[in-house]
Amino acid sequence: MKILISADMEGATGVTWPADVLPGTEQWQRCRRLFTSDVNAAVAGFFDGGADEVLINEAHWTMRNLLLEELDERAQMLTGRHKTLSMVEGVQHGDVDGIAFVGYHTGAGTEGVLAHTYLANSITGVRVNGTRASEGLLNSLVVAEFGVPVVLVTGDDRTCEDARGYAPRARTVAVKDYVSRYAAVCRPPARTAADIRAAAKEAAALAVRSAPVVDGPFTVEVEFDAEHLAGAATVVPGVVSSGERKVAYTAGTMYDGIRCFKAVTTIVSSAVEEQYG
Repeated sequence: MKILISADMEGATGVTWPADVLPGTEQWQRCRRLFTSDVNAAVAGFFDGGADEVLINEAHWTMRNLLLEELDERAQMLTGRHKTLSMVEGVQHGDVDGIAFVGYHTGAGTEGVLAHTYLANSITGVRVNGTRASEGLLNSLVVAEFGVPVVLVTGDDRTCEDARGYAPRARTVAVKDYVSRYAAVCRPPARTAADIRAAAKEAAALAVRSAPVVDGPFTVEVEFDAEHLAGAATVVPGVVSSGERKVAYTAGTMYDGIRCFKAVTTIVSSAVEEQYG
């Protein structure tokens, strides 16, 4: 049994503030250990549950945040940027039986600690076929096309609620409770590590590959906080204006859909000005 862990940082134990996840800050250095602790707990739990192999895909910002020297030695880590499937890179090779979303968060425009979708700011909402979408939902649609179930989700309590919509059978662990976008009631790492490990052990039983599920076509609509960003996004072929500060595109598969979304966010980030966005 092979498990892929997609590891994001905003939903990690103790993380509540932008500096906690911004590479290079003092707080980021501190929170890297908390993030690594959550991932290690998931790794240990999956091996407890019978996994033979665990691959961790670093999925936050520069994708160079986890401390390799402190990782469980039984795991392997894919680190660095510019990967075909970004946050779920590795799922496409046909050997993954289940995926875990560790350290995830809610989507742009919703309640949740450090809520956003791909870009920390600029995007105010994403919808897929009319349904508001978090990164968890987007990524779940991608992995379903490879027959891989989402078996574990960790993050704040709102993230766990969100997961029930796209992965109702997955085990969930709330490492903190939402108070505001930048505040939460946090559990200490010793407690969250135990909770994550226990949930991952149970989740291993759900890691059973199935026939690929393709529910396309998918119409993705993205709303921005400024009109010029929507204009910039239409540089991507197939992306058209769909309303004030909004663009949309349609993809036959979510494999293509997420790659187009990555192109849109890359173009848009280059159009953001420092003070006015």
